Amino acid sequence: MYCFKVAEKFVSINGEGPRAGELAVFLRFCGCNLNCSYCDTRWANSADVKYELASAEEIVAYVKSTGVKNVTLTGGEPLLQANIGYLIELLGASGAEVEIETNGSVPLNDIVYLSHRPAVTADYKLPSSGMEKYMLTENFSYLTLRDAVKFVVGDKCDLLRAEEIINGYGLTDRCRVYFSPVFGKIKPEEIAEFMKERKLNGVRLQLQLHKIIWEPDMRGV
Repeated sequence: MYCFKVAEKFVSINGEGPRAGELAVFLRFCGCNLNCSYCDTRWANSADVKYELASAEEIVAYVKSTGVKNVTLTGGEPLLQANIGYLIELLGASGAEVEIETNGSVPLNDIVYLSHRPAVTADYKLPSSGMEKYMLTENFSYLTLRDAVKFVVGDKCDLLRAEEIINGYGLTDRCRVYFSPVFGKIKPEEIAEFMKERKLNGVRLQLQLHKIIWEPDMRGV
């Protein structure tokens, strides 16, 4: 029996990514291999975080009990969970539409060839995160038009670097591309003006809906 460290599970509106605005079951797993400057779920990565040790079968039963089809695997970094592929397959076989949010530093090759391949939203950590050196650009080759790359932007330098990566790897032809502002660090207007100035076709500016609807630091939403 495969078990997973679940920091929290809940139903909410998907706040970002291709399914923004849709209902989703969120499964947040413990632990991350990065330490981004703006991390808003650092609590889930601490060594003493409280978690539920749940089997794949128990997780699937919980998802079924919600009546919600979309499932978002997040963290932390969900790809660090041993046997996560087994859980994805089990969820997919149960009829769930699985999306996985990954930080861009863990190889995708173990999940993109699954029978029930999940949709992938992969971050690319920009300079202000302090974690760019850990990004695996080879992951871009696995992405399709049902997947996404998300750039969390904190300043103008981040925007310029994101543009360089987008153009260098032809990301808008390969997958969906999002700019998301670091909450409280950069005005959305500045990102929009940059997109206009640089004629960034195929890039979407996206605000985190859950931080607009609820208090920005609220858990379980």
